[in-house]
Amino acid sequence: MKPKFKDAIAWEQAQLLMQPAFIRTIDNIRKQLDESSWQGTYQEIQSPYPGYILCLTQGDRSVNVDLWNLCFEVCFLDYLSNPAETIQEEQEVEIDTSLIDETGEVDWHRLETKTQYLVNRIFASLPTL
Repeated sequence: MKPKFKDAIAWEQAQLLMQPAFIRTIDNIRKQLDESSWQGTYQEIQSPYPGYILCLTQGDRSVNVDLWNLCFEVCFLDYLSNPAETIQEEQEVEIDTSLIDETGEVDWHRLETKTQYLVNRIFASLPTL
């Protein structure tokens, strides 16, 4: 699903958060892969919009994670990344303003905490042998 912003301020806040969220997400995935029996590769996709898929494999098992949807979960409150929904549908989003400090900058500690939680949740939900 694509995020739909309520106003220009929400768009600007998303612009502020998305790149740091992506960087922290990739770093936390790397840390999890270092400790996991799962192997991870990244696949660039172009349709329906450019992005990246994390392909996790373990033996004959595989799990794909849409990295943009994961970043949307970091940046927005109650973002629902439902794979059953078509990617063309828009979901109105609310920025998680707790990730922005009182000076209008990224609160790196809160961003890291939320990103770690969401990445850990993915790895904890992977099937076990």
